[in-house]
Amino acid sequence: MTGIYTLSTEIELCCSHSLNEYDGDCSRVHGHNWLVRVYYEFKKVDENGLTVDYLRLRADMEKILLPRFDHRHLNEVPPFDRINPTSENIAAEIFRLLREETAYEGGRLVEVELWETRMDMVRYRED
Repeated sequence: MTGIYTLSTEIELCCSHSLNEYDGDCSRVHGHNWLVRVYYEFKKVDENGLTVDYLRLRADMEKILLPRFDHRHLNEVPPFDRINPTSENIAAEIFRLLREETAYEGGRLVEVELWETRMDMVRYRED
């Protein structure tokens, strides 16, 4: 029997946005302390019993995501200067960036959660 290990870690992004073509308060500029949580799957551990170090996962997320999004107005940040910066679109973009810019031996990114508030979250994954 083979098992699958799922590792998860998270970082926080502080940024603002406004929703285009939205009938409500969120059409005005407002900010969030977004929580980005990722899930990676691995089929095996190394000789030390590890898949990948959590510190490396978090450091890679910070290196990729903080310069692009943290303390920025998302409507001015590509691709959100062209598409609506909804939680759904932001989660999909984070997934795309992490999939393209990270690689862990034997592992793959399977899911991104983006928490807009402590109650509201979108989860994105690809088939």
